[in-house]
Amino acid sequence: MSLVIAQFVVGAFEAYVLVGVAFALMFLPRGVTRLDPRVAGAPKTLRLVILPGIVALWPLFAWRWIAGAHEPIEDNPHRARARESLAAVGRAGGLAR
Repeated sequence: MSLVIAQFVVGAFEAYVLVGVAFALMFLPRGVTRLDPRVAGAPKTLRLVILPGIVALWPLFAWRWIAGAHEPIEDNPHRARARESLAAVGRAGGLAR
């Protein structure tokens, strides 16, 4: 009985990866630049670097692509602190050399 379960799990994983690869082949040429416009000017090898992540997380990217979502705006303590530092540098007249 455990062999049947293992075969089912492996088959489900293979199907998930196969769908992910098919999605990535459609998404990488067109959809990735819609979600993140900065990718348009990046080297083509970047698409090979992000390919495994697209295959693994294809449901998330498919949902965002279908929904027409754009690049998410991150709002966390690190970014808030960076904005404060940039504002302080701007008030001080720029970076000292």
